[in-house]
Formats: sequence, structure tokens, C-alpha cells
Amino acid sequence: METEELYYPGIEDINQAASTIKEAAALTPLLPNLHFSDQFNSNILMKREDLQLVRSYKIRGAFNKMSSLSKDELDKGVVCASAGNHAQGVAFSCNQMQVKGTIFMPAPTPKQKIEQVKMFGKSYIDVRLEGDSFDDAYHNAKTFSHDSGASFIHPFNDQKVIEGQATVGLEILEQSTEPIDILFIPVGGGGLAAGVGPVFKTLSPNTKIIGVEPEGAPAMYTSLKNGENTTLDSIEKFVDGAAVKRVGDLNFEICKEVLDDVVTVHEGKVCETILKLYNKDAIVAEPAGALTLAALDDFSEEIEGKNVVCIVSGGNNDITRTEEIKERALLYKGLKHYFIVNFPQRAGALKEFVTEILGPTDDITHFEYTKKNSRETGSAVVGIELKKSEDLEDLVKKMKMENFFGEYLNHRNDLLQILI
Repeated sequence: METEELYYPGIEDINQAASTIKEAAALTPLLPNLHFSDQFNSNILMKREDLQLVRSYKIRGAFNKMSSLSKDELDKGVVCASAGNHAQGVAFSCNQMQVKGTIFMPAPTPKQKIEQVKMFGKSYIDVRLEGDSFDDAYHNAKTFSHDSGASFIHPFNDQKVIEGQATVGLEILEQSTEPIDILFIPVGGGGLAAGVGPVFKTLSPNTKIIGVEPEGAPAMYTSLKNGENTTLDSIEKFVDGAAVKRVGDLNFEICKEVLDDVVTVHEGKVCETILKLYNKDAIVAEPAGALTLAALDDFSEEIEGKNVVCIVSGGNNDITRTEEIKERALLYKGLKHYFIVNFPQRAGALKEFVTEILGPTDDITHFEYTKKNSRETGSAVVGIELKKSEDLEDLVKKMKMENFFGEYLNHRNDLLQILI
């Protein structure tokens, strides 16, 4: 019995994809970042896929896949499931190719993303909000594909999608004037890494390739560690563009051959990086788009004096998430802390807490108090922002000495989800 040959994207097919997508995907710039370069004493270059018209690289794979379909297949339409960037890529491709598309999105998808999809697809697409999660939307989209005959456009586990995403790698090598020592690639389902990785292994074999995942969704990291593609039981969905329970089977087989390392980055560190990019460089990166730059701190010694490329994969960041991003960044840096504080039921207790317990630069940012009993103390949930993380020890010590301390909540993820 012959064993099935594993798929591996070839340079000829990727060059063909590059030619195919020219009419839809922009040639995004490879730009130096002075702030990160100075910080790490290296040459940090960013591949700015956030500057695509649909603000992410997903247009490449979607358009290449749809372009590979026959006229009969296109006449039956296409269907996809997505809560964000892939939906926009498919919608834009439908409008560009004048193909009918049906896009399934989870019902809780933010209105801004839904409107973007409709804007790119115009009259050629039908958006259906079904289910509470991506998995629900995916199941409904696959059922629709089976019943209607519409071609399913997978976000990552597809050869033509992989070859489309691989064109990012061709562009990086064409644009770079110096050999690239290290390449950081964001990893969600694995489509980008499975495409770009082989390009570098073939054309720039001395480049070290590092995949970067969110800490709360380490699907590729776990799979490589286990030696087989592994489905995670649960994930943290904050880095929505890279949070999947299972990477693509095709993608896993390729990535285990081409990735030299896979690391995870805490979601709070990602938030800190998003704010840094915005404040210092006026770059609006989505969480998945900031993953690679967020990983640099862990490689500070290795990248010193090196030419390093970080792929900024997308910029679809909803402004309504700004407060949550700031909050997560402060929590990560140890500057924001939540407590249950026990206040004595007497006049002046709050004033005493503010003047005697808090330090001169400590700031109350959250206060929620309800007195529903006749006990001698009443509890309040209090959020305190510090100027320096090392001030926490003294704050807790004073709270305990004066009997204000009830409970420290930063380790209570169930309660923090409600608070932030």
C-alpha cells in the first residue's frame, strides 16, 4: 500500500499565487521600526500586512483559493465562516470577482466587523449571524456548503490558501536589502506560517523562523510538543485573530518541518505592545498583529545586532476594546490591582483608607460598595492603580495592619472577567 505524499508548498506554485493575487492584494511595505530597533540594539523590520485594503493578509489566501475554482464552482457561489479578517478577505474577493458569497459569523460578532464585511462584499455577499461561537458558525457554514453546493473557503487548512499566504514571504525576501537572521510569524490556524515558512527554508535557509502564539491559545505549541495535531479543551479568545482550539492538519504537518521554534506570549504583553505601537508609531495593530513584536523581549539577547523581521498581520482593532486593552496591559505590568476591602461601619473610614493606607501616587480607579446587612464591616470591590509595581507589597501590608484587607482578586480569573 502506497503512503499518501504530504503536501508541501513549492516555490513555483507560490510564484503563481503571487501573480494571481496582484489585482487584489497590495504590495505592503517592509519598514524599519526605530523604537524597537533602539530598544533591542538590532535592526527590527516590520512587514506591514495591516496596510492591506482589508487590513490583514487574509485577502491573499482567500483570493488565491477562489481564483483556483472553476466557472461551474464559482457559479454555485462560495461560503465561509469567520468572525473577522477571513470574512473580510472573502467578501472583498466576492465583490472583486463578482461571485455570490455567504458568510457565517457568530451572533456576538461586534457590529463594526459585520459592517466592514458588508462594505467589502457589497451586493455580492449575504451575512448570516448564527450561533454563539466560531465553532457554531463553522458547523453551519459546512452544512450550508454541503446542502447548496457552494465551495467552502477554509481560513487556513487549504493548499491554495496556504500558497496565497506564502506570498508574504516572497515579498519580504524581495524587499530586504540584507540577509534576514530571524523571522517572527504570528500563528493562529497556521496558514501564514505554513506558507511563509517553506519560502524561507527554500530561499533563505539560514533564517531562523519563530512562530508566536497567544499564551491562552497555544494550539501549535501543544501540538508540536505532543508530536501530533492536538485539539485544546478551551482557549482564551482575546487575541481573536490567532485563538483557535486546533490548527489545520495541513498546516501542522508543514510547520513541524519549517518552524525552528514556537513560543507563547501573555495576552497582557500583547496589550502593552498594542499601546506602545499606537503611542510611539501611530500604528493601529490588532492583538494578533502585535504578537510578533510582543515576543521580542524574550529574545533580547539572541536578536542583538541582528536583522529581524516581524510580520504585523493585521490592524482590525475595534476602538471599543481600548479600555480593555489598557486594563489588561496594566494588570500584566503589575500596576493595576483589585481587592475586596472591608470598611468599618463608622464615619471617616473611607477617608482613613485614602489618606492612611494608599500611597501618595496610588489611585482608586474602581469602587463598588453595597451594604445589605447589619454587620460591623461592609465590603467593597476596589481597583487601585499604582505608579510602580513594587508598591504593592507595602500597600497590602498596611491594609492588613489596619484590618482593611479582605481578599486579593487579581488571581481570581472568574471575577476579573466581570471587572474588565
